[in-house]
Amino acid sequence: MDRATKEKLVEHFGGVFADAGVVVVTHYAGLTVPQMEDLRHRAAEVGGSVKVTKNRLVKLALADTNAEPLVDLFTGPTAIVYSEDPVAAPKIAADFAKDNKDLKLLGGVMGDKILNEVEVKNLASLPSLDALRGKLVGLLNAPATKIAGVTQAPAGQLARVIGAYAAKGEA
Repeated sequence: MDRATKEKLVEHFGGVFADAGVVVVTHYAGLTVPQMEDLRHRAAEVGGSVKVTKNRLVKLALADTNAEPLVDLFTGPTAIVYSEDPVAAPKIAADFAKDNKDLKLLGGVMGDKILNEVEVKNLASLPSLDALRGKLVGLLNAPATKIAGVTQAPAGQLARVIGAYAAKGEA
């Protein structure tokens, strides 16, 4: 790999750690190519990405950033799972790690907060941003539906009474 390519990779990794909502650091020793592809597809489905890292270059990218304490995690076969949604990447990585014991969660970063393995798993247990939005919309819609039902009930009762008188008058 030539120097210009390395500089671009350092810049890319620096951008990932600066711009992503969350970055999860993993060890992937023992995973097969199809398993890694499966992880990549799962991450892509929720708007995330998986990138096998070049440890020395990532360490250069992390220098003088808020994620610099993660430098010690970048030894051996390391990959990062990242996304804008703070729950998506941890959820994908944790779910995949349950099914494949060869993927080890090491830690991560969310904004300025350095995460350990337990904190990554805790993030993974939270509902996704879309699920939370759905619950919020459901809560907001419920009162509106009840109000509509209450306001329509008297009109329906009045129509039934008039219908009953009309039927009585015809008989």
